[in-house]
Amino acid sequence: MYLATTGRRDTPAPSRSGGAGRRVPGTVLALGTVSLVTDISSEMVTAVLPLYLVLGLGLSPLQFGFLDGLFNGAASIVRLLGGHAADRGHRHKRVAGLGYALSACSRLGLLLAGGATAGIAAALATDRVGKAIRTAPRDALITLSSRPETLGRSFGVHRAMDTTGALLGPLAAFALLWATAGAYDAVFVVSFCVGLLGVLLLVLYVPGQPAAPSFEPAPKAAPKAAPRKRNAFAALRDAAFRRILAAAALLGAATVGDAFVYLLLQRGLDLPIGWFPLLPLGAAACYLLLAVPAGRIADRVGRRLPFLFGHLALLGVYATLLAPAGGPAPLLLVPVLVLLGVFYATTDGVLMALAGPSLPADGRAGGLALLQTGQALARMVAAAGFGAAWTLWGPRPALWAALSVLVAALAGGWALLPRNPSGSPAPEGPEAQIPERRTA
Repeated sequence: MYLATTGRRDTPAPSRSGGAGRRVPGTVLALGTVSLVTDISSEMVTAVLPLYLVLGLGLSPLQFGFLDGLFNGAASIVRLLGGHAADRGHRHKRVAGLGYALSACSRLGLLLAGGATAGIAAALATDRVGKAIRTAPRDALITLSSRPETLGRSFGVHRAMDTTGALLGPLAAFALLWATAGAYDAVFVVSFCVGLLGVLLLVLYVPGQPAAPSFEPAPKAAPKAAPRKRNAFAALRDAAFRRILAAAALLGAATVGDAFVYLLLQRGLDLPIGWFPLLPLGAAACYLLLAVPAGRIADRVGRRLPFLFGHLALLGVYATLLAPAGGPAPLLLVPVLVLLGVFYATTDGVLMALAGPSLPADGRAGGLALLQTGQALARMVAAAGFGAAWTLWGPRPALWAALSVLVAALAGGWALLPRNPSGSPAPEGPEAQIPERRTA
């Protein structure tokens, strides 16, 4: 009865798109569509970039790895600035739009760079900076337009749509290369056009003030209760957030990275090189199928346990890779890809849903940016350490070391993460003013 009488009326007003009239707010669906289209654009380039740089332009794998690692590290710092800028005056949409636009323009940079290393470096830097700028404001928009008790579902739907784009992008890129007889320029041009479409969808369909639940009938004094000027580290004042950040960084330091997992798979199964780019698609397909159910489960049982369970699935990945070789390939390939999909489905959006309610509305983007940066830097350290261990000891001893570190990190995460039956701390400030839903 409620859906029939109020669902349509809620659509135009951003303040109610995140209300009871929809299980998933309209803002989340709009952002999911933007992410889907943008991921098609970005993954078209990501899928062919190693081939283009190493085989097409003759860069060594070491040069490519250096460029990629350098810009990923620099992007972590930019993420903090983007989150802080988004919180000032509730400019989440504007800052996220800037990030999407920069990533789209980077495709033209690759086209115009030709074979110049400096031009390629500038284009890669622009893409990484754009992604870093938009991530925290986008996730803040999701938390600000959703009710705290449905954040897991909202992030699950968004991540599922995002992953759909990640699946379609490589397929589109390789189909385009096949149709154009290996014309990388055509991939860059199409990717640029698709990226611009994502920016246009953001401008047209994402409301400028999706944080409207904070502005629903609340006393005028409520917005004044929270300080308006916050620096990028203001979220560290909250004890619950500090514990979440510490747990995420600790577990991130035990996450060696997908590239190493796929390399170990390729070595263990002796897969042809041509099949290597398809391995991420298997994990992404599992992520796509499990993202929404994982989010709903997190809303019901609390977000702490699913987040820890996801890292237990990663432990299963390491253990499976350590299994004795010699059996049928599916006995190694399928469990690893499925468990990797479970890991991302139960950790990526669930972590944002866990941390979001502990942050005030006017510091949401900056706090999430800080959390994402801490996790990203920890994972960079883990990847570097695993690479060094592989070089010194070999792949199996390095993997045993990673498994041991992850077991210790799981114990630390269990102790650090706040225990809350609902999985989401009580909303702070204006969000507590959300009215009860009507059930006419």
